[in-house]
Amino acid sequence: MILSSTERKGDARERLLARLLDAFGEDLPSPEVSLREIAARTETSHALLRYHFGSLPGVLAAMLKAQRTRDNEALFETARQGTFDDLVKAIWRTYTRPEQLSRLRGFFHVVGLAAYRPEDFGEFIDSLDDLTKMLASLAEREGLDAKQALTTATVTTAAMRGLLLQQILTPTAQPEDAIALILRMREGRSEPRAGGRRPATT
Repeated sequence: MILSSTERKGDARERLLARLLDAFGEDLPSPEVSLREIAARTETSHALLRYHFGSLPGVLAAMLKAQRTRDNEALFETARQGTFDDLVKAIWRTYTRPEQLSRLRGFFHVVGLAAYRPEDFGEFIDSLDDLTKMLASLAEREGLDAKQALTTATVTTAAMRGLLLQQILTPTAQPEDAIALILRMREGRSEPRAGGRRPATT
């Protein structure tokens, strides 16, 4: 079978992306490094990086998308076997591990760039709904209608991302308490129940 030039370019891009992921592992290149420095670490040329990804932000966006897709494979198993709350906790554990810090910073950096030039980050933007869809599916499985499930999943995902940003900017914050509050609010209550009843107020 003879491959078209578009297919050959796609294969080459995937191979180059695999080299980037192998070289950086869980990390993400800093926005302050150059394509030449990244090329040196991956033993390729900056011209190839520019050809396939366009720019340093293009490299970061492609790597983030691939890393998040890989994470989602594990999270999908949680979704398949667990509850909405189980998946929320699994997502939070995944992205609050210390080795995820450079990726979190890179994520919000790319999101900021995409806010100004969404036309340059189409694939990355499209991938942002993956966890929301997974959560919405679980919410439906637990009894919400499709619209309520999507709203619940959207708000939960947005809240987690806001908390992750807060954790980067203000490491002394206590987001674990906030995650517990989000889950309680989803159930229609803002305080933990004791023995099935709300604590008395004074």
